[in-house]
Amino acid sequence: LAPILNPKLQKDSSVPKMLCQMDNHLACVNSVRWSGSGKYLASAGDDQRVILWTKSAYGGGAVFGGGGKVNHESYRVAYTLRIHDGDVLDIAWSPGDVWLATASVDNTVVVWDVEKLPSTVAILKGHTGHVKGVTWDPVGKYLATQSADKTLRVWRTSDWGEEAMVSEPFEECGGTTHVLRLDWSPDGQYLVSAHAMNGGGPTAQILERDGWKFEKDFVGHRKAVTCVRFNDNIFEKHLEEVGKKAQYVCLAIGSRDRSLSVWLTSLKRPLFVIHDVFESSILDLAWSKDGLVLLACSMDGSVAAVVLNEKELGTAMPKDTKSALLKKIYGQNIGPAQNAKPMLIENPELLKLAQNGTDNDSEAEASVAVNGNRATPSLVKRGPTDKQLEMRTSDGRRRITPIYIVPNSETTNQAVMNGNSMSSESFGKYQMQSSSSEAKSKIRVEKLDGVVEPNVSPGKKSSPGSEKP
Repeated sequence: LAPILNPKLQKDSSVPKMLCQMDNHLACVNSVRWSGSGKYLASAGDDQRVILWTKSAYGGGAVFGGGGKVNHESYRVAYTLRIHDGDVLDIAWSPGDVWLATASVDNTVVVWDVEKLPSTVAILKGHTGHVKGVTWDPVGKYLATQSADKTLRVWRTSDWGEEAMVSEPFEECGGTTHVLRLDWSPDGQYLVSAHAMNGGGPTAQILERDGWKFEKDFVGHRKAVTCVRFNDNIFEKHLEEVGKKAQYVCLAIGSRDRSLSVWLTSLKRPLFVIHDVFESSILDLAWSKDGLVLLACSMDGSVAAVVLNEKELGTAMPKDTKSALLKKIYGQNIGPAQNAKPMLIENPELLKLAQNGTDNDSEAEASVAVNGNRATPSLVKRGPTDKQLEMRTSDGRRRITPIYIVPNSETTNQAVMNGNSMSSESFGKYQMQSSSSEAKSKIRVEKLDGVVEPNVSPGKKSSPGSEKP
């Protein structure tokens, strides 16, 4: 961004303004997103393809047929993802770059497994119209999508089921926008939609995470809102009149009326509004990592940069403080949700352990206070844990008592209840680890003498020594 932010460098012909031109798409490119780590650049277009690019060691060179254009950096295609049956309009990386979500006019949203590309995790088919926007909850628990079917849907990442569907704010909306880019606030408390209506006027609807209520919105644009984008930072500013720090977030809104507005949640009115920069609708927005530069692109082919400072926005909260705040709001789940994939939980008891952090099963003993110390709850054993018991029925068949293997979640649960401190990394390791990755246990078989009377097959009397395959 040096030639954009510095007017002197902008006029310096030795400073390259275009770093690289990539030509592998066969049709219009609709969305481009960097992964959180910066390893991949994902692009999606009307050719129904999603391409993941990675930087190449090759230094670049002249662009073939580019009329003298030169690439100062080189990017190669790492993956080409083909599954959609229509134009791909929006893409989004999950926290930790675990998944990549793509939205298409084929009415579906595809979730890709980034570690096992081109494998997919889920294909979400709830929408009945073109899906024009997709965004991830910063905690990693939800995925939200907005469609031309006049609905906004929230999906769970635990089982990819539909958590909520909101339609009322969008009932009066027309299909006039090319995209509907919605976004989550960095604290995960609010989801802001594109193109909603209130009293006949266009708005950006605010949905609260608690119950998905929609009682507030951002108003002022004359035409439909096409995209919203939160600044990734949570800002702080010292209020001298009350002697406290105010915490707030920042949001940019783009519209078909060619205007751009920036809002702070600590203010009732927009921080500023920019008119007449573009000749056509605003299609997308992006904030820099430090949160002080806002980039906006338009359908007219131009990109505008808005440069801000800390005096205007406030001081960005440090990353460790932000992480601690999220853990305070959502608990330790913030760790595994960002850094690991949830395992498929088929046992209801394990599901309770994973979701609540405590075992509410009736077979667990309640914790009690003994001499001022809290006793550690323990689970009732459901069977032998070190051997497999084998007996015979009276008709010669074998009866095997299966071994009880203690799941990892119980071990983790005990550690949490014992008061042991656990980092988000270790918490994610134990809670989200797949049982298939464990070393195979050595099971000891113990044969017991005697005959068991139940389960005798009617009309069959075999000697105890005989055995059926």
